[in-house]
Amino acid sequence: MAIRFELLARDGTARLGRLTTAHGVVETPVFMAVGTQATVKGLTVEQLNDIGVTMLLGNTYHLALRPGAELIADLGGLHRFMNWDRPILTDSGGYQIFSLAANLKMTDDAAVFRSHIDGSPLELSPEKAVGIQENLGSDFAMCLDECPPHDAGAEKMRDAVRRTVLWAKRCRDVHRRADQGLFAIVQGGTSFDLREECARALVELDFPGYALGGFSVGETAEQMVTALAPAAALLPEDRPRYLMGVGRPEDILAAVARGIDMFDCVLPTRNGRNAFAFTADGPVRLRNACHKRDSTPLESGCRCYTCRHHSRAYLHHLFLADEMLGPTLLSLHNLAFYVGLMEEIRLAIREGRYREFCTVRLARLGAKF
Repeated sequence: MAIRFELLARDGTARLGRLTTAHGVVETPVFMAVGTQATVKGLTVEQLNDIGVTMLLGNTYHLALRPGAELIADLGGLHRFMNWDRPILTDSGGYQIFSLAANLKMTDDAAVFRSHIDGSPLELSPEKAVGIQENLGSDFAMCLDECPPHDAGAEKMRDAVRRTVLWAKRCRDVHRRADQGLFAIVQGGTSFDLREECARALVELDFPGYALGGFSVGETAEQMVTALAPAAALLPEDRPRYLMGVGRPEDILAAVARGIDMFDCVLPTRNGRNAFAFTADGPVRLRNACHKRDSTPLESGCRCYTCRHHSRAYLHHLFLADEMLGPTLLSLHNLAFYVGLMEEIRLAIREGRYREFCTVRLARLGAKF
């Protein structure tokens, strides 16, 4: 079946939507749990289902290196391989090429580099990026793009925009899976002129969805938020808008207010593995000695397994004892927190009170945008 996006309601520029895919329906705004290598680190599919995760993100670069996209296709595709029956989006691998690969050489034809795993020579072209994602069988695939650092010079940033548009057209021209939506990625850093140039060229190519890339790569939160509203306004109203690699709860709240529908970030699980918990009143660091005798749950009212069954004192103990259960329990809580936040966001938009909700939640986090 074809991917379908319906815009259900607006509250200012905040949007409530619905994504329909071959693997189910997703309500937006949505946070996608990051399962880079066909797993959300430390958590089972059953645990993800229990806390209400509706969509995962996998990564073309990592899965192509191991175990290989053709092997995954032979085993029934990424959904069957990891036993996940809900929607999956796969990133093209563009960001990983520029952040992980060694000896990178860029041409308009392809990115040529060496694997960060074993140093073997590899090439990723737009056509190969699409082919890998079609083999994986994800519900949403991303065009290969060039993701420059935020402080790249004007000439470098302009060239990245040019190459991103060129590669997007090549991705569109070879994409064949009718049950997979192909998203183009808008680059341009914090320059509105370059973002506009990139967005207009990509919108003319008529993709099922659009992403804003090149954020959360070193710019300040204020710079990102300032650039978001005009960048999002360049994209079609009837297509989903995805802010890649973001982010912190306060960034998500601010981005939803500026018209963004989809998010992903490693923070819930990465921070969970490092004794850092997200709560509505800000972060909690479980290694701190103040938790040693604290018999209360991590967050009162949280319905996740961790908060229903374990105390802060127990979590503190697990991290000090270097027990692997600690990262699992905290990753579970953090993802449950993000799922709950998105549920509250959608309800506030539906009821026409998102501005008030956003202001209150940002204040509790000690942030404002």
